[in-house]
Amino acid sequence: MTIQRINPEPRWSDVTIYKGIAHFVEVPEDTRVGAEGQIKQVLALAEQRLALMGSDKTRLLSTTIYLTDRQNVEVMNRLWEAWLPAGCAPSRACVKVELLNPDMLIEMAFVAVCE
Repeated sequence: MTIQRINPEPRWSDVTIYKGIAHFVEVPEDTRVGAEGQIKQVLALAEQRLALMGSDKTRLLSTTIYLTDRQNVEVMNRLWEAWLPAGCAPSRACVKVELLNPDMLIEMAFVAVCE
C-alpha cells in the first residue's frame, strides 16, 4: 500500500493518508487573537482540510487537543460541541502543554476517514 503525503516539507506533510485514513494537524494562523479566536481558526481550518480530502466532521475518528492553559478548556469544549454534528464526536484527548510558539494557545491533531 502506498502512503500519500500532501504538501510534504522537510519536517512535516500537511496530510498523510494511508488506507483511507488521514492524519493532519492544524494550528492558528493569527496568534494575535485570544483563545476563542484561535480555537475558531483551528476548527475552520480542519473543516476546510477535511473538505479538500473529500471528508467531513462526521468522519473524524480521533482528535488530540493541545492547550497551553487549562483555563481555555471551557471555551474549547463549548466551541467543540457546537462545531461537531450531534452523535458524531470522535475519540478525544485534551492535554495541557507548552507549545514551541509561545503565542500559540492551541494545536489540534486529527485522524479522519477520507475515502
